[in-house]
Amino acid sequence: MPADADSATHAAESDPPRHYLTVSALSPEDFARLISLSRRMKEEPGAWRQAIPGGRLAMIFDKPSTRTRVSFEAAAVNLGMHPLMLRPDELQIGRGEPPQDTARVLSRMVDAIAWRTYSQAGLESFASHCTIPVINALTDEHHPCQALADLMTIEETIGSLAGRRLAYVGDGNNVAHSLIEAAALAGMHVVVATPEGYEPDTAIVAAARERAATTGGSVELVRDPADAARGADAVYTDVWTSMGEEKERAAREQAFRGYVVTPALMSLARPGAVFLHCLPAHRGEEVEEAVIEGPWSRVWDEAENRLWTEQAVIYALVTGDWRGDQSR
Repeated sequence: MPADADSATHAAESDPPRHYLTVSALSPEDFARLISLSRRMKEEPGAWRQAIPGGRLAMIFDKPSTRTRVSFEAAAVNLGMHPLMLRPDELQIGRGEPPQDTARVLSRMVDAIAWRTYSQAGLESFASHCTIPVINALTDEHHPCQALADLMTIEETIGSLAGRRLAYVGDGNNVAHSLIEAAALAGMHVVVATPEGYEPDTAIVAAARERAATTGGSVELVRDPADAARGADAVYTDVWTSMGEEKERAAREQAFRGYVVTPALMSLARPGAVFLHCLPAHRGEEVEEAVIEGPWSRVWDEAENRLWTEQAVIYALVTGDWRGDQSR
């Protein structure tokens, strides 16, 4: 844990930093510790007010954001840090400075960086030149902070994650990728229903299946949303057209026409099953109003839990304390 703002970053240069760029980079034990720490932070918010006093979190956002931006800023403040919101058009990186130069400079001025960007490979290259932790705040391939909040919400609502069935209906996108990886770590059975041509990345699925084989979970791909939802403990969906895919909207609306989470689809799930959505939601497209506003919905808890899971990630990476012992 940094002792003060002036010495915060230089101590990190002697040891390789730990980043959070994909869920799969975590061990099952560290994933469980982050969920546990997140829940403790939610239950005892006042206990962490000076956990990283005088620290600094740089936030670079190449894409628009509501939940990610506000939750990261609030998490930093909760820990006693100062969040620095940086837009690409305000940085030299937006005018052609090599990302590795920006990485080296910021590493000497702040304690951690959260970056919401397009390229996963670009983010990983940037992180390789940093001497401080880098957190993936969303790329086109992964959304690892969202997956932590998703599984935290399931656990606090219905109990232990191991052996639970998680249905995902819709586009095999970045949200689906991180959800698959997280479910595999937690020993869950995740069933993903997508139309042809919109399946999740085959390499990510294969790696998650290997991990699930060691945790007691499984990963299954199906076409019919009913096959995914039947007997599920949680049903999840996302928008049909993500940021940057607007030109594909018409084609996607046609392809996903049968992939709507309706009350009828939810009725196939287990009694007490929950509905999740990373938001923003398009009512009448991927989910009906009666579901997102109905008794199944936990989307507002899920949105709030972004704050607590990101707070846990920042704390664990900056201090190296994954159990929360140093807050006492």
